[in-house]
Amino acid sequence: MEKEKITIVGGGVAAMTAAVYLTEQANWQSQREITVYQQGWRLGGKGASGRNAHFGQRIEEHGLHVWFGAYVNSFRTLEGVYNSLNRPASCSLATWQQAFKPHSFIALQEFIDNEWQTWPIDFPTVEGNPADGSLDITVWDFVTMTLAWLKKWTEGIEHVCQQQNAKTILVTKKSRDQSLLKHMYQEIKADIDTHLNGARQFIDDIEAGATEIASNPRTLITHLLQFTEKQATHTDKQADRLVIWYIVRKLKRWFKDQVIDLLDDNPELRRLYICADLAIAMLTGLIKDKVYRDGFGVINCYDFRQWLEKNGANKTYSVDSAPVRGFYDLVFAYPKGDFNKPNVEAGVAALAMLRIGLCYKGGVMWKMQAGMGDVIFGPIYELLKQRGVKFKFFHQLTNLSAGQTDLGEPQVSEIELCQQVSLVGQDYEPLIDVKQLPCWPSEPLYEQISPEQAHLLQEYQINLESFWSNWPEVYQEHFSTSLPTVTLRHGIDFDTLILGVSVASLEHVASELLAVDYALSQQATKVQSVATQACQVWLNKTDPQLGFTQTNAAHEGPILSGFVEPFDTWAAMGNLLDKEDWPSENTPVNIAYFCSAFSCENYPPASAHQFPEQMKAEVKLNMHNLFSADMRPLWPEAYIDNKFDWQVFYSDPHSILPVLEQQYWRVNVDPSERYVLSVVDSSKYRMATDGSQFVNLRITGDWIKTGVNAGCVEAAVMAGMQTARAICGWPSEISGEHAFEKG
Repeated sequence: MEKEKITIVGGGVAAMTAAVYLTEQANWQSQREITVYQQGWRLGGKGASGRNAHFGQRIEEHGLHVWFGAYVNSFRTLEGVYNSLNRPASCSLATWQQAFKPHSFIALQEFIDNEWQTWPIDFPTVEGNPADGSLDITVWDFVTMTLAWLKKWTEGIEHVCQQQNAKTILVTKKSRDQSLLKHMYQEIKADIDTHLNGARQFIDDIEAGATEIASNPRTLITHLLQFTEKQATHTDKQADRLVIWYIVRKLKRWFKDQVIDLLDDNPELRRLYICADLAIAMLTGLIKDKVYRDGFGVINCYDFRQWLEKNGANKTYSVDSAPVRGFYDLVFAYPKGDFNKPNVEAGVAALAMLRIGLCYKGGVMWKMQAGMGDVIFGPIYELLKQRGVKFKFFHQLTNLSAGQTDLGEPQVSEIELCQQVSLVGQDYEPLIDVKQLPCWPSEPLYEQISPEQAHLLQEYQINLESFWSNWPEVYQEHFSTSLPTVTLRHGIDFDTLILGVSVASLEHVASELLAVDYALSQQATKVQSVATQACQVWLNKTDPQLGFTQTNAAHEGPILSGFVEPFDTWAAMGNLLDKEDWPSENTPVNIAYFCSAFSCENYPPASAHQFPEQMKAEVKLNMHNLFSADMRPLWPEAYIDNKFDWQVFYSDPHSILPVLEQQYWRVNVDPSERYVLSVVDSSKYRMATDGSQFVNLRITGDWIKTGVNAGCVEAAVMAGMQTARAICGWPSEISGEHAFEKG
């Protein structure tokens, strides 16, 4: 049997995940040949990172990369990679447990009375391995789990109200509402906790047929949680759903009558209220909008904030609260980078928030202990090389041609690539060793490139990863000929194409395909993306020395969001210092990462070579403004006489650059780098990996139809798994892939 020739274009998470699963079978090489074509010198896509040899082999990222403890498929895949690679113990990150550490301390920012206040949250650690978790959680399971958190928040609110002498007795008078409480009571009667404060009165009133049934918030929510826990899955009994509906609305009315007036003077109570109010709105919406029956996709016609308000969330305190703003910041949910027009599908957002908060194992977040390239793409590359996958670096996709099979079905007939450089040897070896860890450099390894070309690349500071690179013109001018091209022909050079480029690239490389396949064209248009910006600074002071003293028992630095634009997210990343290679006599003591969406309405043609540098200059200005004024609420000790002390930044004494110039900043405007959005009503345009009309095409990335439908590692991994399964049948299951479908 002739081997299937598979060409993978792109080296991001989804494409590499597909390659991993396509090579899982011991005899895969007898069935398939796999070749990866990658623009530039490294794998990673939006997750690529590099090591800067000029500054202590420091880690330079596209942005902030942390994983959530609910990334079940991602951890499962990565665990398999590390186990199969079986690195020697001498490698500084030999196992995935060394490469990732759980993180529990999150901080949100509230703007109260014209000043920023920090809302610290220390998530509990949950026993278990994220790889052993599950995203196949029913909506009814989410209801029960959310009620458990609502119980915790309600107890806290009731305690504060008792201290303030506010009313905590809830009375039910209407016969219809009493019948619901009686229905609940009959379900839990045998196991009800009679020692719970207020339970005895509640039981006596029901059994005596009293005209009024008295309870208190803590008792009522405890009984409701016990009631829902008895249901294995959602029930068709309307009475069961109405019990939940009635009790959470009862709590809502109590909040309005007794709690609202206390919020402005009590930060603890305000935060408990916001959490409880959001939980009630979520519960209401899950039932009222029949998400329990029709899946989360049924509410994607609403923006998340709109849906929360529709289901009763308090607009003043909750709809625009720090947790909600923090989530929008997390997914860069600002089309064109317009922070005044946030937009994310309610179903996508609600599902993501519930999974993040309720499905995690270990820590709610997990921090990589080196760059994402070092932790993820280095091991994947090494494993795939061992397995026999071929890699062709410095090959930029320029066009896909549409053709037809003998039966008249659409197929990709040719893949056109620009060969960016000529190599000294046959293959490019991309990794370098930094303190016993294989890493990707921040620039090409020029000694492996033809000397004349390497000289030109450095002289003109060519960025081979940029859509706007002027390398073709420089090459033409110097060599009096165009850059060489490679054309792969179907049936000769490839049988199946796995297209792992991002959605924003499709208009540039697949215009012929879009003209044939209307659904693919719709996806390329309706599934939007946004540019992002990031900066990293190395510091001479710790977070407490800078004035940020809040932490948890484990003394973790914060991952903080909901802050001032344009850099709304900050992460303390000093944990990476030991993986960098600074001079022993002069090292930084801290690292801070910042990121956010980037405002950009229009992207010029590839001939506008100065565009990236112009945009990068805007990021530099944003970075300067961030430290000149905006960081004062978080780092008050970094300011002297209300002016930022630039000497808190680490400076290489051998560098002639000013201290700010020695830090790192970037703008991600390239089509392949923009963050994939989930704007309202866009999920319905997402296609499965084999959903196009082209019979030999498999699309993959966090922009296709998965059980996440949002820009993140988990969605990309699920997409890659889906792609591999469509080709070879493995993996047979993908956790959580049916969340948007009817139950």
